[in-house]
Amino acid sequence: MILLQLFISFFQVGLFSVGGGYAAIPLIQSQIVDMRGLMTLEEFTDLITIAEMTPGSIAINSATFVGTRIAGPAGAAICTLGCILPSFIICLILAYVYYKYRTMTGVQTVLSALRPAVVALIASAGMSILILALFNGDKSSVSAQNLRWVEAVLFVAGFIVLRKFKVNPILVIFGTGIIGTVIYLII
Repeated sequence: MILLQLFISFFQVGLFSVGGGYAAIPLIQSQIVDMRGLMTLEEFTDLITIAEMTPGSIAINSATFVGTRIAGPAGAAICTLGCILPSFIICLILAYVYYKYRTMTGVQTVLSALRPAVVALIASAGMSILILALFNGDKSSVSAQNLRWVEAVLFVAGFIVLRKFKVNPILVIFGTGIIGTVIYLII
Protein backbone atom coordinates (compact mmCIF):
# COMPACT_ATOMS: atom_id res chain seq x y z
CA MET A 1 0.00 0.00 0.00
CA ILE A 2 2.83 2.40 0.85
CA LEU A 3 4.43 1.82 -2.57
CA LEU A 4 1.19 2.76 -4.32
CA GLN A 5 0.93 5.93 -2.20
CA LEU A 6 4.52 6.82 -3.05
CA PHE A 7 3.95 6.20 -6.76
CA ILE A 8 0.82 8.38 -6.83
CA SER A 9 2.53 11.14 -4.85
CA PHE A 10 5.56 11.28 -7.11
CA PHE A 11 3.48 10.91 -10.26
CA GLN A 12 1.66 14.08 -9.17
CA VAL A 13 5.00 15.76 -8.44
CA GLY A 14 6.31 14.82 -11.89
CA LEU A 15 3.11 15.97 -13.55
CA PHE A 16 2.77 19.34 -11.84
CA SER A 17 6.35 20.46 -11.21
CA VAL A 18 6.55 22.68 -14.25
CA GLY A 19 9.66 24.83 -14.11
CA GLY A 20 12.36 22.34 -13.22
CA GLY A 21 13.57 20.37 -10.27
CA TYR A 22 13.47 23.19 -7.75
CA ALA A 23 9.77 23.64 -8.47
CA ALA A 24 9.30 20.03 -7.35
CA ILE A 25 10.66 20.53 -3.83
CA PRO A 26 7.57 22.24 -2.37
CA LEU A 27 5.36 19.66 -4.07
CA ILE A 28 7.39 16.79 -2.60
CA GLN A 29 7.26 18.44 0.82
CA SER A 30 3.51 18.87 0.53
CA GLN A 31 2.97 15.24 -0.50
CA ILE A 32 5.45 13.50 1.81
CA VAL A 33 5.67 15.72 4.89
CA ASP A 34 2.42 17.65 5.08
CA MET A 35 -0.26 15.39 3.54
CA ARG A 36 1.00 11.89 4.23
CA GLY A 37 3.27 12.49 7.23
CA LEU A 38 5.81 9.94 6.00
CA MET A 39 8.78 12.10 7.05
CA THR A 40 9.47 14.97 9.40
CA LEU A 41 10.46 18.35 8.01
CA GLU A 42 13.98 17.90 9.43
CA GLU A 43 14.41 14.54 7.66
CA PHE A 44 13.08 16.03 4.45
CA THR A 45 15.46 18.98 4.69
CA ASP A 46 18.41 16.62 5.17
CA LEU A 47 17.37 14.58 2.14
CA ILE A 48 17.01 17.69 0.00
CA THR A 49 20.50 18.76 1.05
CA ILE A 50 21.88 15.40 -0.04
CA ALA A 51 19.89 15.52 -3.29
CA GLU A 52 21.39 18.93 -4.11
CA MET A 53 24.93 17.66 -3.54
CA THR A 54 24.66 14.65 -5.82
CA PRO A 55 24.87 14.88 -9.62
CA GLY A 56 21.65 14.80 -11.58
CA SER A 57 18.23 16.37 -11.44
CA ILE A 58 17.20 17.45 -7.97
CA ALA A 59 13.65 16.17 -8.50
CA ILE A 60 14.87 12.69 -9.46
CA ASN A 61 17.48 12.63 -6.70
CA SER A 62 14.89 13.74 -4.14
CA ALA A 63 12.44 11.10 -5.31
CA THR A 64 15.12 8.42 -5.09
CA PHE A 65 16.29 9.47 -1.63
CA VAL A 66 12.75 9.83 -0.24
CA GLY A 67 11.78 6.44 -1.66
CA THR A 68 14.89 4.81 -0.18
CA ARG A 69 14.24 6.38 3.22
CA ILE A 70 10.61 5.30 3.34
CA ALA A 71 10.53 1.91 1.57
CA GLY A 72 14.10 0.90 0.69
CA PRO A 73 15.24 0.05 -2.85
CA ALA A 74 11.71 -0.76 -4.02
CA GLY A 75 10.56 2.65 -2.77
CA ALA A 76 13.45 4.33 -4.58
CA ALA A 77 12.49 2.63 -7.84
CA ILE A 78 8.78 3.41 -7.45
CA CYS A 79 9.33 7.07 -6.52
CA THR A 80 11.80 7.61 -9.35
CA LEU A 81 9.47 5.94 -11.86
CA GLY A 82 6.53 8.00 -10.61
CA CYS A 83 8.56 11.20 -10.98
CA ILE A 84 9.78 10.57 -14.54
CA LEU A 85 6.74 8.82 -16.01
CA PRO A 86 4.64 11.99 -16.66
CA SER A 87 7.49 13.64 -18.59
CA PHE A 88 8.09 10.44 -20.54
CA ILE A 89 4.41 10.17 -21.52
CA ILE A 90 4.21 13.84 -22.51
CA CYS A 91 7.38 13.52 -24.64
CA LEU A 92 5.99 10.43 -26.37
CA ILE A 93 2.75 12.23 -27.19
CA LEU A 94 4.57 15.32 -28.47
CA ALA A 95 6.94 13.19 -30.57
CA TYR A 96 3.98 11.35 -32.09
CA VAL A 97 2.14 14.59 -32.85
CA TYR A 98 5.31 16.16 -34.30
CA TYR A 99 6.09 13.23 -36.60
CA LYS A 100 2.50 13.01 -37.74
CA TYR A 101 2.08 16.72 -38.48
CA ARG A 102 5.66 17.95 -39.07
CA THR A 103 5.10 18.61 -42.79
CA MET A 104 2.22 21.03 -42.15
CA THR A 105 3.18 24.64 -42.72
CA GLY A 106 1.44 25.74 -39.52
CA VAL A 107 3.59 23.44 -37.42
CA GLN A 108 6.75 24.64 -39.15
CA THR A 109 5.68 28.26 -38.61
CA VAL A 110 5.14 27.67 -34.88
CA LEU A 111 8.48 25.88 -34.51
CA SER A 112 10.26 28.64 -36.43
CA ALA A 113 8.71 31.22 -34.12
CA LEU A 114 9.77 29.26 -31.04
CA ARG A 115 13.45 28.92 -32.03
CA PRO A 116 14.48 32.48 -31.08
CA ALA A 117 12.72 32.11 -27.73
CA VAL A 118 14.58 28.88 -27.00
CA VAL A 119 17.90 30.48 -27.96
CA ALA A 120 17.08 33.44 -25.69
CA LEU A 121 16.27 31.14 -22.77
CA ILE A 122 19.51 29.21 -23.21
CA ALA A 123 21.50 32.45 -23.53
CA SER A 124 19.83 33.87 -20.43
CA ALA A 125 20.71 30.79 -18.40
CA GLY A 126 24.27 30.91 -19.73
CA MET A 127 24.64 34.58 -18.81
CA SER A 128 23.32 33.91 -15.30
CA ILE A 129 25.87 31.16 -14.81
CA LEU A 130 28.64 33.32 -16.28
CA ILE A 131 27.82 36.22 -13.95
CA LEU A 132 27.69 33.87 -10.97
CA ALA A 133 31.04 32.32 -11.91
CA LEU A 134 32.89 35.54 -12.74
CA PHE A 135 31.38 37.92 -10.19
CA ASN A 136 30.03 35.54 -7.52
CA GLY A 137 26.65 37.21 -7.39
CA ASP A 138 23.74 38.61 -9.31
CA LYS A 139 23.61 41.36 -11.94
CA SER A 140 24.07 44.09 -9.33
CA SER A 141 27.53 42.74 -8.44
CA VAL A 142 28.91 43.09 -11.97
CA SER A 143 31.83 45.49 -11.70
CA ALA A 144 35.59 45.43 -12.27
CA GLN A 145 36.27 45.32 -8.53
CA ASN A 146 34.11 42.21 -8.08
CA LEU A 147 35.64 40.37 -11.04
CA ARG A 148 37.19 37.06 -10.08
CA TRP A 149 40.34 37.23 -12.23
CA VAL A 150 41.37 33.58 -12.02
CA GLU A 151 37.93 32.46 -13.19
CA ALA A 152 37.88 35.10 -15.94
CA VAL A 153 41.27 34.01 -17.31
CA LEU A 154 40.26 30.33 -17.15
CA PHE A 155 36.99 31.12 -18.92
CA VAL A 156 38.70 33.01 -21.75
CA ALA A 157 41.42 30.35 -22.10
CA GLY A 158 38.84 27.55 -22.10
CA PHE A 159 36.73 29.37 -24.67
CA ILE A 160 39.73 29.86 -26.96
CA VAL A 161 40.80 26.23 -26.62
CA LEU A 162 37.28 25.05 -27.40
CA ARG A 163 36.72 27.31 -30.41
CA LYS A 164 40.17 27.43 -32.00
CA PHE A 165 41.60 23.99 -31.27
CA LYS A 166 38.30 22.00 -31.08
CA VAL A 167 39.40 20.14 -27.93
CA ASN A 168 36.92 17.82 -26.25
CA PRO A 169 34.84 19.89 -23.76
CA ILE A 170 35.27 17.28 -21.03
CA LEU A 171 39.05 17.68 -21.25
CA VAL A 172 38.68 21.45 -21.04
CA ILE A 173 36.46 21.14 -17.95
CA PHE A 174 38.92 18.82 -16.21
CA GLY A 175 41.91 20.91 -17.32
CA THR A 176 40.51 24.21 -16.08
CA GLY A 177 39.41 22.52 -12.86
CA ILE A 178 42.90 21.20 -12.21
CA ILE A 179 44.57 24.50 -13.16
CA GLY A 180 42.15 26.49 -10.98
CA THR A 181 42.72 24.16 -8.03
CA VAL A 182 46.50 24.49 -8.36
CA ILE A 183 46.28 28.29 -8.62
CA TYR A 184 44.07 28.53 -5.52
CA LEU A 185 46.38 26.22 -3.58
CA ILE A 186 49.32 28.48 -4.42
CA ILE A 187 47.51 31.80 -3.76
